[in-house]
Amino acid sequence: MLDQLLSRLAKEYVFERAKPFSGNPFGKLIRHDLAVEAKKRLIFLPYDLELKASVGQSQWASVPWLAFFDPIVTVSATRGFYVVYLINADTEEIVLSLNQGTTEVYNEFGENESGRKVLARRAIEMRERISDFSRKFDTNPIDLGSYAKLPAGYQAGHSFGRVYDANKIDSGKFYADFEMMLAAYRSLVDRGGRTPIDSMMEEAGSTNIEETRRYVLSRRIERAKNVRLPVLERRGLRCEGCGMDPKKHYGYQGPVKNTPLDVHHAKPIRELSEGETRRYKLPDDFLVLCPTCHRMIHKQDDASDLKTLHQSIKFLHADKLGW
Repeated sequence: MLDQLLSRLAKEYVFERAKPFSGNPFGKLIRHDLAVEAKKRLIFLPYDLELKASVGQSQWASVPWLAFFDPIVTVSATRGFYVVYLINADTEEIVLSLNQGTTEVYNEFGENESGRKVLARRAIEMRERISDFSRKFDTNPIDLGSYAKLPAGYQAGHSFGRVYDANKIDSGKFYADFEMMLAAYRSLVDRGGRTPIDSMMEEAGSTNIEETRRYVLSRRIERAKNVRLPVLERRGLRCEGCGMDPKKHYGYQGPVKNTPLDVHHAKPIRELSEGETRRYKLPDDFLVLCPTCHRMIHKQDDASDLKTLHQSIKFLHADKLGW
């Protein structure tokens, strides 16, 4: 069980990290068994998440963790925002947290108080954007028992969550919190994450909040690593609007992932309700378009109507002119 493995990690970590790191069976157990158990908990939940358990890379981490990533926003604990269990081995506590990638912020603002202030400010903004969820959790600061730069960043970047005593976990409460936190995470992604609303409105060209959120979410889906490449590979490297072929018309010879074509989430934005990100089908719900056709299809009343896009294309292709 997930709660039991996390409890074991919290209670035994101080003892285990006194041993050599390389080849340590405890480290292998956490990285493998804990991740497997976490995946089992996700099977019957409506979320498409990646996860990772870590006790360090070349040496024991100050704070071991188990994180859940939505690939629409991140697949790494170094950037974006995600759900994570953090371990305070000194107090034998497990911290469930909606948190942020500290490395990304440290690289821009410095591994100091300035960087941590940015994390703390963004943590508050995340909390306020999904206040309907955050008020059901604890919003007090967390203590991870370490002043190292990464734990200090986790503490600053903590938005809200729950702290459990590893020696007396209420399993019912633990799993109810887990599911509610994942629902909160999904809602934060759906509502624009950490992007300011004025920036989202500028991108969407709209002053309607719901329309703006749906547009930005649709664009994030299009750019996600787990979406773009599979769609390009399965739908083909040719614009489905005007027929532009990067290889034929421009001599493009690079890798598929860098092909100068866009992936368009063709499901009408007005029908994309909050939480529906996990229901798109690859590649059925997408089109491959050149940047110009992509821009134009978003100006249509129905962003999925490829026939209307075809009818609106007035120019003749260069190959028809014999160029």
